[in-house]
Amino acid sequence: MDLRNKYDHAIQTAKKLGFDGSAQQEGEKLNFRGTVRSEDEKNQIWNALKTVPDWQKDINADIKVAPQAQPVGTSGAASPGKTYTVKPGDTLSKIAKEHLGDPNAYNKIFNANRDQLTDPDKIKPGQVLKIPS
Repeated sequence: MDLRNKYDHAIQTAKKLGFDGSAQQEGEKLNFRGTVRSEDEKNQIWNALKTVPDWQKDINADIKVAPQAQPVGTSGAASPGKTYTVKPGDTLSKIAKEHLGDPNAYNKIFNANRDQLTDPDKIKPGQVLKIPS
């Protein structure tokens, strides 16, 4: 069976997102290996793979999020930057109140994380968000 055709939707999704890797059929398995720029992109590929009901028996996937380059400060050292890992039940307002002192500053966090967020109401446990100063 040609698994590349069966999973063409997922392959096209990966290409559209700039997936740096490959989807190669080896025997009875389709191996997805490579990197993307964000957890959101990784999840989009997984969601596309999971549209096929029996994906578990067909797919081996190793999709990693590439480390992002940190901006270099005037001293030449990388800025450490403050981050926060989202926990179940968190909202951007709650995180903003805790880290910025104002729940209405949630948009600052949203804008600082546009590389991985498309909607301020859609954050997921495990996401690592940049907290602006």
